[in-house]
Amino acid sequence: MASQSIFERIGGRDAVDAVVSDFYDRVLDDPVLDPYFEATDMDQLRSHQAQFISAVAGGPVDYDGDDMQTAHEGMGITEEAFANVATHLEAALRENGVPDDDVEAILTEVVAMEDDIVEA
Repeated sequence: MASQSIFERIGGRDAVDAVVSDFYDRVLDDPVLDPYFEATDMDQLRSHQAQFISAVAGGPVDYDGDDMQTAHEGMGITEEAFANVATHLEAALRENGVPDDDVEAILTEVVAMEDDIVEA
């Protein structure tokens, strides 16, 4: 079973979609984060996020969105906002039954992108 990807272990696309849905429910309820999404096509963003999580988790999906720096350029994302997003992602992963080791592996990938997302 260790040879399975995280994507396969957590239940594939259906599991990723559940995590993404839960994640954005949490994000949009966060007063620090909600303003970042006021003019955002949420259906498109949810689709890109599902692609991103699937790719990070080793799924048979290639992320075709912009690189993280380009996608977040000019948004004024703060360290607080980034930390809140990571917290909500962790909660959504755990709430949807993703095992601890897999949660940590996904979060490690996300945290590695902080410098490309947060504006100094």
